[in-house]
Amino acid sequence: MSESGPSGRDVEVPLEVYKAVTVFSTLFAVVMVVLGFILLDSATQRATAAVDDINVVLAVAGLAAIAVGAGTYAFSTRFRAQGMGKPKDGAD
Repeated sequence: MSESGPSGRDVEVPLEVYKAVTVFSTLFAVVMVVLGFILLDSATQRATAAVDDINVVLAVAGLAAIAVGAGTYAFSTRFRAQGMGKPKDGAD
């Protein structure tokens, strides 16, 4: 693996690894975001609960699941297959 980019943010990997990372990280991210919204929906009783009736533990778990899903997806975009695109610091 080699790092490229202005601060080593992009990681170049073989095509098979890139495909696996892309597929599974996207799947995991989507599942986590959907689960997060389901937990939030349950915690707020479909947004009809009074403030005192909100299940704070479920609401925080839902927000955490959404954040984990978003973070996973954002991290997975750092991977590049060999020969894919040009480095950001490359000349036009």
